[in-house]
Amino acid sequence: MPRQSRDDRAGQFFHVVNRGNQRQEVSHKSADYETFVKVLSEGLTRYPVELFCFALMPNHRRLVLTRPRIVRWCECCAG
Repeated sequence: MPRQSRDDRAGQFFHVVNRGNQRQEVSHKSADYETFVKVLSEGLTRYPVELFCFALMPNHRRLVLTRPRIVRWCECCAG
């Protein structure tokens, strides 16, 4: 049975989770956390996404965000 399509209208909230396979760690040292925050910050300045909160744990990351308008995420689509 196919997955139901998500409601992806602008203004909706998204709970984004990124987990390690079989609950393995994705962050092993403090530099891993710092690098993720740096990349996240760069992404927030580049794309029109509003970040409300995030949490970084050793085996997963969580973000709550919204986008005020349609976003094109790949370089080939960016105008």
